[in-house]
Amino acid sequence: MQPKPPFLDDISKLLTSAAGVAQGARAEAETAMKSVLERWLADSDLVTREEFDAVRAMALKAREQNAALEARIAALEAKASEG
Repeated sequence: MQPKPPFLDDISKLLTSAAGVAQGARAEAETAMKSVLERWLADSDLVTREEFDAVRAMALKAREQNAALEARIAALEAKASEG
């Protein structure tokens, strides 16, 4: 087995170091982007899913009550016009 030439050994070490630096830069960029996105979402006036579901349930209940009241009014008007 022939010994590895020092030049190729140096290039191998350099490429290994470059890959490590690139991986570190990627992780740092992801962390920074996540931080920016979280800050933007916090500053935006967005509702949570739980808040949306609660308001939706209230709206559905209000619609049902409105339909029931409309039916009662119609019945009362029909009764009033009879007598």
